[in-house]
Amino acid sequence: MATPLLFSAFVMNTASHILHGVWRQPDGHQINFNSLDLWVDLAKELEAGLFDAIFFADVTGLYSKYKGSHRKHIEMGLQIPSNDPSVILSALAYNTEHLGLALTSNIMQEHPFNFARKMSTLDHASNGRIAWNIVTNPLTNAAHNFGQDLTPHDERYEWASEYVDVAYKLWEGSWDDGALLQDRKSGISGDYDKIHRINHVGERYSVEGPHLVSPSPQRTPLLFQAGSSEAGMNFAAANAEAQFLVVPRPEIAASVIETTRNLLPKYGRSREDIKFFQGLSFMVGSTEAEAARKSNELDEAIDLPAMMAHLGGGIEELDAYDLDQPLADIKTEGIRSILDWVQASVKGRKATVRDFAIRSGRSGRVTGTPEQIADRLEIWQAAGIDGINVINATIPGSYTEFITHVMPELQKRGLAKREYTPGTLRHKLFGRDTLSDTHPAAAYRGAFR
Repeated sequence: MATPLLFSAFVMNTASHILHGVWRQPDGHQINFNSLDLWVDLAKELEAGLFDAIFFADVTGLYSKYKGSHRKHIEMGLQIPSNDPSVILSALAYNTEHLGLALTSNIMQEHPFNFARKMSTLDHASNGRIAWNIVTNPLTNAAHNFGQDLTPHDERYEWASEYVDVAYKLWEGSWDDGALLQDRKSGISGDYDKIHRINHVGERYSVEGPHLVSPSPQRTPLLFQAGSSEAGMNFAAANAEAQFLVVPRPEIAASVIETTRNLLPKYGRSREDIKFFQGLSFMVGSTEAEAARKSNELDEAIDLPAMMAHLGGGIEELDAYDLDQPLADIKTEGIRSILDWVQASVKGRKATVRDFAIRSGRSGRVTGTPEQIADRLEIWQAAGIDGINVINATIPGSYTEFITHVMPELQKRGLAKREYTPGTLRHKLFGRDTLSDTHPAAAYRGAFR
């Protein structure tokens, strides 16, 4: 019998997250992102469908300019407006019992003392179902919003290392087990000798403590990370319990997973201490032809210039070209292998920038019948993937279709669970409530007595 995969719903509190322009469709209810009811209803549906988590992406600024300005971002709603996901998580916690609640928060947007307090509060409110996607900030506009210049890539990970260090000290070391007494007879609320200042002094932060929140069910929230660079993979190997991947093929996933697992012993951790989630979207049909038709209709609904605006900040070579410009005319070495791959996929004519945009919209899309999709997920699992981060075209439609049509086939094959395991999110994934003793944060347990 197969091992069940884990499933996370990849969302953002905005109308246009990954597949831009689809909010214009009648079933694009993500246009109602300001409504708390949209997210509460989605969380309930995901829990009924036995998803493991809802995962909120987030940014604190605009992506790089497209064709010299942010006009396209504003006109198409490319992750603007976008709301703070942490504000709505307590409502989702109140309306669910098992669903994990993951949010993205970058190291620049909040001081680690206040962030640690917020996450502990949410972990209490959810009975231990909170997860943190640790990210550094790659956006120049976001840095400017906080009065800073964009920090160089590898230096951002050095910053992140101190940030999590402060949080770990607060979560793991500031309160001993049993410190909260709440003894009505004696009138003693807390054991003074079991609550400690952390007295952190580092390059960026000076934090005295103690943590103002008593230990939550997980103490430290479940830790996600998505870096794929050398610095990012080392940071994941040192800190993450789950890593998000967005790679085009299972064999590439296998290579990234093996590389990351080989780094774990360097940080005193076991090769099995991280679970890997691949980002995929799904177009489901009762027949292969129906699935293909729906996939083509989705292609037509996607706004290609908006896709390029999302990509263009990191691929400046394409920013200057129109959609009908042949890729062969683009003189660059930086992304030549990607352009050659697009050209090879186009038969009988010259590939254009439009082809590149179309294929970016199809990236990670699995199209077919429930049986064909299950076949594909078996291949991803064989490559080492533990879970799927399910990307949506529409909310809630993409998840409704997956739960209704694909989940039963996966359950039949043992690729999806039939019931939840009780307990915290970490207990559901790893069989324990708190961080493993091999995690670097565990060193702070009892360190400040």
